[in-house]
Order: sequence, then C-alpha cells, then structure tokens
Amino acid sequence: MTGQVQAGHLLSGWRERADSALAQALPDPQSSPQALHAAMRHAVLLGGKRMRPLLVHAAGHLFGVDDDVLDAPASAVELIHAYSLVHDDLPAMDDDALRRGQPTVHVAFDEATAILAGDALQSLAFEVLAGTKVDDATRVALLRTLAVASGAAGMCGGQALDLAATGNGSALPVAGLERLHALKTGALIRAAVRMGALCGHAGDDDLQRLDRYAAALGLAFQVRDDILDIEGDSATLGKTAGKDQAQDKATFPALIGLAASHARLEELRTAMSDAIAPFGERAGALAALGRMAIERDR
Repeated sequence: MTGQVQAGHLLSGWRERADSALAQALPDPQSSPQALHAAMRHAVLLGGKRMRPLLVHAAGHLFGVDDDVLDAPASAVELIHAYSLVHDDLPAMDDDALRRGQPTVHVAFDEATAILAGDALQSLAFEVLAGTKVDDATRVALLRTLAVASGAAGMCGGQALDLAATGNGSALPVAGLERLHALKTGALIRAAVRMGALCGHAGDDDLQRLDRYAAALGLAFQVRDDILDIEGDSATLGKTAGKDQAQDKATFPALIGLAASHARLEELRTAMSDAIAPFGERAGALAALGRMAIERDR
C-alpha cells in the first residue's frame, strides 16, 4: 500500500469515527428542550470537513495513541469549531444564511436558539474533553490547550480583530491579517494537533515541530478560503460566495492580489512539509491533511 493510499485509508476511518463520536456526544433531539437539542445537532452533523478531529487523530497516530483515546479530544475540538460557526453566522457578526449547504442555525431555528446552541456546544466540548482516557496531568493539559485556543488569546480574539477590520479591510497590513488568522483559525488548528500529540506524551522538540506545521496549515487554510470566496460559487462552497468583498473584509487577495495569494499557498505548503519531514512516513496523514487544506475546492 503506497503512503498516500494508506493515509487516505486512515483519514477515511477517522472521519467515520469522528462522525459517530459526535452523534453519540450530542443530546437526544427527542428529549427536552427539543429545539435546543435539534439546533445543536443541526450545527454539528450536517456535513463539514472534520479537519480538526482528523488532525487530532493524525497527530496522535505519530505517537502510537489508540483511536479510542483520541475520540474525546477529536470530538471536543469539533464541538468548539461548530459553536464558533453558529455564532459567526449570527446577524450581529457575519450575518450569513448558508453554512455547509444548509440554512444556518439562526435561519433554521431562530436567533435566540442559535445563541443558546452555540453556548451549549461550547460547554459540551469541555464535558467531553474531561472524559479523555488519559492520566490526570495530561487531561489538565488538554483542557488548558483547548481553553486558551478558544478564548480571547485565540479564536475569540481573532474574531474580534476580524469584526474590527470589516468595512476597512484594505487598511489592515499583511502582518496584521496574518495575526488575525493565527488567532481566529490557526489557534484551534494548533490545539487540535497539539492535543493529539499530548495524548502520546510528545516531547518538546516534537511539539515545536508540530506547532510549526499547524501554524502553516492554519494560515494556508485561510488563504485558500479567501481565494475560494473569489473563485468559487455558493453551490460549491456550501456558504455564500463573494461576501468578503461585499463587506470589505480583510483578505489576502484584497491586500496582495490573487497571484501573490496562490504563491503564498505554495510557500506554506513547503513550510508544512519541512516541519514534519523529521517524522518521515509516520506523518503521512498530516501531509495529506496539508494537501487537503491547500487543494480543497470548498
């Protein structure tokens, strides 16, 4: 079995595990309060690339961690991601009606239910993570990693910077845009990779290599997203195309142009490859996820 075929087989299996674990973690939609539970399931189970759970499994695989140990952190990081999308789509933020090809939660239900669904998904993430089958010290490290990545020093801080730049995106310097995305998108991706490695008691040198890989991956993911907002369409993207331009948001194509944005993607591809090169063939799944981030069409 070639390396790429083997990586694809691993990713397919982990994707199925992630979907199953998420479905089991979410509350029964038939139990009260039904609307809240249905909204939570709508936010999580209707598609998605599952990039973050896959990163948890791929990083843990490097250190021989059993899949059943990684199910909890993989589910937790995806629950945080789902909550962030629910709130990101709200009228007070990006005000979007389409997500993963489906009506956003506040459209399918109502705005109040969407806010509560996001809140409940965030809480559920830490409940699930607290049940990870690891020693107490590792469990605390996992909880801290996800908490920091989710808050003001990570995803929420990046969202605040994004909102502040909306309407005046062209005034933001490239360095500022990269910092924005290192927080908004990159922090949770870095947390996913780091949590998988922490479950395998990775050493400091390995954690630093994986941090470099994750930083390049997170930025590549966002550069590609910005490009797709211009080159893609709503049917392909699963969300409203062209909104970044319409809202004068800070994007890489707006600041450096499409050609330079594609060139930046190639630089990031090299950075990812260099970071995980010392792991050799064991990092095949991480390499495949890097290619997915750069080559995806939605």
